[in-house]
Amino acid sequence: MNDLEPGPLRVQRPGAPGLTTPTEIGVARAAALFERVDPAAAAAHLEPVLAADPDSAAGWILLARIRLVLDEVDKALDAANRAIVLAPEDPRPLAIASRALTLLGRHEEAVTMAYRAVIVEPKNPLWHDRVAWSLLAADRQYADAEQAARTAVGLEPNEAHYYFTHGVTLDALGHADQARQAFLLSLRLEPENPVAQHRLAVLNGETVRPPEKRKRGWKLFGKRDADAAGPARPEEYLP
Repeated sequence: MNDLEPGPLRVQRPGAPGLTTPTEIGVARAAALFERVDPAAAAAHLEPVLAADPDSAAGWILLARIRLVLDEVDKALDAANRAIVLAPEDPRPLAIASRALTLLGRHEEAVTMAYRAVIVEPKNPLWHDRVAWSLLAADRQYADAEQAARTAVGLEPNEAHYYFTHGVTLDALGHADQARQAFLLSLRLEPENPVAQHRLAVLNGETVRPPEKRKRGWKLFGKRDADAAGPARPEEYLP
């Protein structure tokens, strides 16, 4: 697991030095369950922790991420909004809220939240990637999406996913040759990514481009099988 994929949320493990309150210990245990790809158990453990201490920003951020993985988007947005109030200086709940708003089809709000995350932490490529996907999902401002994706690549040039995002934005702009190069760079770093392979095959005319589905939760990667093992790989990484 790389540092961009859903992980321990900067929460210490149970028993680690520095965990002194029941809330910190409870959040750490829920994070450990989430890291083991058991989001339902993580949510069940975390809910009473937050009921006892509703002022835990770390707890609400973790719960928001868990709710997204469980496809409980409304609840994810509610948890993210709770965290934003408690920790307005933290870009993570802003980005999670943006992701949830995209899945709910509330694209203007999603774009605004994504840009707010960038303003809080402009050097983090994750938030620029979120801007790109929020604009792509809104089906507008592709040039701005491409610029955001290009910025993410510049900030982290060794991450395959950002080249993939850049390729998608270039494809949306009609720049097929540049998009092809971006997908090739992505596959050079992550050769086994089937989604990048498919997008490249479409550009090369080796397979037919499927019709886009305009449903709530528009995703280029498709909906993940609930029984599949391993971390989710939607069109972007969760913060």
